[in-house]
Amino acid sequence: MIATDHFVFIHLHKSGGTFVNECLLRFIPGAHRLGYHLPRTLIPSAISHLPVLGLARTPWSYYVSWYAFQSSRPVPNALYRILSEDGRLGFEATIRNMLDLGTVDTHLDPLIAALPSQYSGRGLNVPGFALASIRGTRVGFYAWLYRYMFSGGAGTLHVGRMENMRADLLEMLAAVGQPVTEPMRRFILQHEPTNISSHHPYTECYSDSLRDLVAERDGEIIAAQRCHFGD
Repeated sequence: MIATDHFVFIHLHKSGGTFVNECLLRFIPGAHRLGYHLPRTLIPSAISHLPVLGLARTPWSYYVSWYAFQSSRPVPNALYRILSEDGRLGFEATIRNMLDLGTVDTHLDPLIAALPSQYSGRGLNVPGFALASIRGTRVGFYAWLYRYMFSGGAGTLHVGRMENMRADLLEMLAAVGQPVTEPMRRFILQHEPTNISSHHPYTECYSDSLRDLVAERDGEIIAAQRCHFGD
């Protein structure tokens, strides 16, 4: 979460936020970090009226990026360990478990118990009590995460698409009245992506049934982002 005089930026996981954080902290005077992967509900009351900026991505792409990143780590996080059954399950079975967190409790209860009981400054930074709100929603994990990170608050919400991040970020900054210097503009348009995961094109990773399950469980974010499989 980055606070500025004109807006607050919320960093939705694996959705281009590292690039934006670096940009804002480097180029906007007075921009400062308030916390790591904190939701909109934790914006301090004194600035809760400010517009909120964020980025989201195509859900099918998110799950592939998340899986590639976690499965390559020496010590994956609790979410990956529990949903993949300590790495014994492959991509399809792990993501099915992830999509089922809001539908069945098989993996949800042990995951809630394994997550921290409070916020920290690293990792997933979703405490167990926060994830418990996914129970019974029948939505996918990424759709739940989108709700959790961006819901609440009084300020106007602007969420761009990671796939069109450079142009959308410039449009969002203009919409909230944030001046953009020429060096900042060049950074946004030309700087290399950051914190990217190495994986095959996401369209090659899905069976038809898993593709359709993402469309069902994450339908609200697909509609909000106006995205389609293969975008």
